[in-house]
Amino acid sequence: MALARAWCVALFGVDGVPVEIEADVGAGAVLTKLVGLPDAALQESKDRVRAAVRNTGHEWPTQRVTLGLSPASLPKVGSSYDLALACVVLAASQAVPPERLEGTVLLGELALDGRVRSVRGILPALLAARRAGLPRAVVPTASLREAALVDGLDLHGADSLGDVVEWLSGNESALHRPPPFTPAPPTPGPDLADVVGQPEARWALEVAAAGGHHVLLTGPPGTGKTMLAERLVSLLPPLTPDDALGVTAVHSIAGLLTPETPLVSTPPFVSLHPSTSTVALVGGGSGLAKPGAVSRAHKGVLFIDEASEFGQTKLDSLRTILEEGEVRLARRDGIARYPARFQLVLATNPCPCAPAKDIDCTCHPAVKRRYQAKLSGPLLDRVDLRVLMRSLTVMMDAGLPDPESTETVRKRVANARARAHARWSRHGWHTNAEVPGPILRREYRLPRQTTSLLDRALSRGALTGRGADRCLRVAWTLADLAETDLPTEDHVAAALEFRERRTP
Repeated sequence: MALARAWCVALFGVDGVPVEIEADVGAGAVLTKLVGLPDAALQESKDRVRAAVRNTGHEWPTQRVTLGLSPASLPKVGSSYDLALACVVLAASQAVPPERLEGTVLLGELALDGRVRSVRGILPALLAARRAGLPRAVVPTASLREAALVDGLDLHGADSLGDVVEWLSGNESALHRPPPFTPAPPTPGPDLADVVGQPEARWALEVAAAGGHHVLLTGPPGTGKTMLAERLVSLLPPLTPDDALGVTAVHSIAGLLTPETPLVSTPPFVSLHPSTSTVALVGGGSGLAKPGAVSRAHKGVLFIDEASEFGQTKLDSLRTILEEGEVRLARRDGIARYPARFQLVLATNPCPCAPAKDIDCTCHPAVKRRYQAKLSGPLLDRVDLRVLMRSLTVMMDAGLPDPESTETVRKRVANARARAHARWSRHGWHTNAEVPGPILRREYRLPRQTTSLLDRALSRGALTGRGADRCLRVAWTLADLAETDLPTEDHVAAALEFRERRTP
């Protein structure tokens, strides 16, 4: 008997670490020992793997089998190691040649009859394998289209352990090759022309899409807050190839990909209900933390409806995430990092009774203040655009022009984003919302006359330093939409006015 080696990948968030899997079959009591900090699901893999090997027509060694996962101090989680464990045991018992296992990553869960089942995280695992210089990978056939998104790897798809054994024995046709990738056509989203009235809110949505800004919509029920939020994502440009891979990696870990649409090429839209827990919002769980809604909305839109009923603790957990664009979750088995750079859209009623008209409000002033205070000052300080939506007075009027469509507004957004990208690309930024305040104040300082309104607001305590920086970012977005080289006093005044629109 001999020693055999293969490779798998341990995932910590979207970061992967190659794991070398070794099998030693030798003299000793009949026992299968798995070492290297496996979790409960991985410990159970010994029984799954043994049954799969036997049901594939091979004998399980009648000697002591020691399976080692290295680095030994790194926690190993999940069932994706099954296929690699079965192959190294067969190679160590000389049932298959071991040569092809060298440098091969094997990912997949085994059924008791030897079928290879899909697992989460195929894409980030293979990205980590490519960075480590591993040349080949065998994945479940159902995950082959997702795996094919990673260039530079010799990829194979397996239906069963028996097919992998044949391939290891020299049969090249035993495994599947990746099919040609054909991206799915984009699905048209809801049209902005469906929203009745609300010119201020429509303009704020356009500004938000052009600059990547966060939005708060305040108004009575039925005024179109949810409709506007759902249409923001249709105004955003398609994801770049790198962004699409990053978003797809998160969705792969969350188990949201399908064989028909293995690549997320459009900005995601995630809508939350007030019953959402903090763990579901930012991510978490026992062992290694799983991605939450903020990560699933990466490079897209996170919509929180009825924000004042959401719970202040949950909302305040977004504060650091909005600044850093990343979630770091420390758990027993390590720290998981997930990207979370999204546009936040908050929608809330002005008070608990939420009448159609302000004069019909029956709430006590103290009740109304408590309701509005659930959106804390530090959180609102990170929201660039605050819009007060008015009650509708007319649904259809033949004398009014038809509202602009999504396609019309999207063209202006694309032009504004192109101007911003040309300005910031040498720094590595794409939108105005990404630009740090010190850069705006030093390298792109505006004339004192242009920013005098900000100075006065700061001096009387109506604006924080962070708020002033965000006003400057919005002013640059307004300048891009107006196709001017520098923001003017009017742009700064409009940006400051956006921050003051919170309550009726």
